[in-house]
Amino acid sequence: MKILTEKLKQKAHELGFQLTGVALAAQPARLQKLHEWLDAGMAANMLYIDQRRAAYQHPTHVLDGCKSLLMLGLPYLTSQTQKPPLVAEKPGQGLIARYAQGDLDYHDTIHGKLKELKAWLQAAEPEATIRGVVDTAPLLEREFAELAGLGWVGKNTLLLNPRWGSYFFLAALLTNLELTADASFGNGHCGTCTACLTHCPTGAFPAPYVLDANRCLSYLTIEHREPLADDLAEQLGDWVFGCDICQEVCPWNRKAHHSEEPTFAPHTELAELELLQLLAMDGQAFREHFRQTPLWRTRRRGLLRNAILVAGNQRLVDAQAALLKLLQDEEPLLRGAAAWSLARIAPGQWCDALQVALANEADDDVRESLKKALAQPTAPVS
Repeated sequence: MKILTEKLKQKAHELGFQLTGVALAAQPARLQKLHEWLDAGMAANMLYIDQRRAAYQHPTHVLDGCKSLLMLGLPYLTSQTQKPPLVAEKPGQGLIARYAQGDLDYHDTIHGKLKELKAWLQAAEPEATIRGVVDTAPLLEREFAELAGLGWVGKNTLLLNPRWGSYFFLAALLTNLELTADASFGNGHCGTCTACLTHCPTGAFPAPYVLDANRCLSYLTIEHREPLADDLAEQLGDWVFGCDICQEVCPWNRKAHHSEEPTFAPHTELAELELLQLLAMDGQAFREHFRQTPLWRTRRRGLLRNAILVAGNQRLVDAQAALLKLLQDEEPLLRGAAAWSLARIAPGQWCDALQVALANEADDDVRESLKKALAQPTAPVS
């Protein structure tokens, strides 16, 4: 199998997977840590993880009869990718994580490559069973990638590689073939560095190597579909989708190499997101702009909620007209966020509009947001 394994890796490299390594199928050593993390409620509302808890016990729950996994890393940092500052460069712009700045959802890009890789292996071994997955199967990808020699799990819980930093996607090709296993990466190289932990604005790392999704900006801006608590809304800063802070401050990302994958090249509209344009989008306009991009995951209600909160954090005066209109939006999530932001931008100055909205509001969460906004003292005249 050694020759086949090397040829399979070569094919993966040709498809753009710069990191390749084989791990044997086994029960993950960190399985108990997963159970403890779930029991502590740190998965927040990602209930699907707990619902599939038993499936993480062994890769055979992803592919029946799995004996080995070809772990793959696809870097997404291109030479054109905008380096996201920790704050917006000018008012009216929102920040988007690097991985989401391209025109195409990375799942589509990776699934296409996995399909080609699977077809190559199937042609070489017609009787083999094979399955390619990317971050949706019940598989502890980072642990198997570590076992396959792709890198080590850092204190921010991301996989780190000396050449590529952490700016890469993980994928796996599972098979019942006994591929030749690689040596695990061994000890990590984070040392005494705690930059990722200390720079997290929400304190999402209660301890090294532990992430509390309840306070993670990436989770809150993408997966969390409810109103944000006031303190978290403030700590959102300028992030409209995702967050790169714990990666951006990591020393291993200072000289990370670039990918040549064209679908990851940033689209200007996403790399320099204009809040006012986004706040004006109805459902149809949102679909036309973002249907094939990673931002589609949040749908309009999620992304606009984030943009509304960012406008409030920036005290973006030019957004007031759009926010007043959003007080009447069909989505309760957006109505409540608009009330919060108006109170931040111009406290005490939109009482009539807020009172009218309150009189017509039936949603309890939105009513509470409107009452809080009305209770804000009028800003002093400078």
